[in-house]
Amino acid sequence: MTTVLDVDRTRALNDILRRSLSGGLLMLTAGVIALGRERQQIILDAIAAYDNFTPDNDPRGEHDFGALEVAGERVFFKIDYYDRAMTGHSPDPADSSITTRMLTVMLAGEY
Repeated sequence: MTTVLDVDRTRALNDILRRSLSGGLLMLTAGVIALGRERQQIILDAIAAYDNFTPDNDPRGEHDFGALEVAGERVFFKIDYYDRAMTGHSPDPADSSITTRMLTVMLAGEY
């Protein structure tokens, strides 16, 4: 039962970052930066509204990855969990006191 609660907390923290860009860091790849501020904002708004999580594309239920078409571009987003020093993975992504979340946004062609 603890695992389910941890996944619920991890998912909630990921949703907060994805929807409000708070509670973590944002990394835009060079391709997304090259699109300019207006298209970047459209992409970030689409990621915030994204709700197409299914067992096929979100098997752990963490809402940590998505692929979508936005502003004429195929875009991926991924949330990764690092320790506070950003030197390795977080030992517990559900615990925000020891985890730094990073939301990376990239064009599919950059993958």
